[in-house]
Amino acid sequence: MRFASLGSGSAGNCLIIQEKTTSLLLDCGFNTKETIQRLARLSIAPEEITGILITHEHDDHASGAFKFAKKFNIPVWLSYGTQVMSTRYIPKAEAPCMHVIDSHQAFHIQDLSIQPFPVPHDAREPIQFSLSNGQYKLGVLTDTGCSTPYIETMLNQADALVLECNHDAEMLNKGPYSRALKSRIAGRLGHLDNQVAAQLLSRLDNSKLKHIIAAHLSLQNNHPDLATQALASALNCEKSWIGIAEQEKGFDWRSL
Repeated sequence: MRFASLGSGSAGNCLIIQEKTTSLLLDCGFNTKETIQRLARLSIAPEEITGILITHEHDDHASGAFKFAKKFNIPVWLSYGTQVMSTRYIPKAEAPCMHVIDSHQAFHIQDLSIQPFPVPHDAREPIQFSLSNGQYKLGVLTDTGCSTPYIETMLNQADALVLECNHDAEMLNKGPYSRALKSRIAGRLGHLDNQVAAQLLSRLDNSKLKHIIAAHLSLQNNHPDLATQALASALNCEKSWIGIAEQEKGFDWRSL
């Protein structure tokens, strides 16, 4: 099992997870041309993609998913609320194959078992995912304003985590955004800041953890050094052990 990022941040998000011949995209916030180019950097052809999982309907996560899925005949898995709110992205002539999922019910796509779970975010029915090949587990958590006991249960004993570190609270507060936007980002339906992400991480059972990636960093309201320091402190590890998902480059393959 291996995973990589095509890019992470407010300009677009896309994660790829592979197990044997199964290749899943988790979100697709880039247009079709850019998605193809970013996949090529990872030596992946669009025709290799088995399916697309969508967390919620915001542009940076879903805007490119449906046209890409239609072009390459790829099925899409998403919550009912996300489907309802994504109509502006779905090709009117003929929609791709879509599977509406229960946000609490695990399902399989070929070689991977997928467990969705609901998260607090300002979308219609937002979910995040953990994925497993039966031996290893990857937990993904971005776009949530706060943690919940259920979220932490879903992320416990993960072998790898992709964890949102969207902003530094002080940088956001002193930054140029409007007061309303600052309140939205920092609110319980917004995004995790570095310290809240670190606190969440410290509450998990990390006994199996082999990879930790800080994701969805704000270019205006965060800095990689601040995110890595927060997560390293939570794990009592070297900062160099913490990976960063960049907006332009994502991150290269990590293997389990």
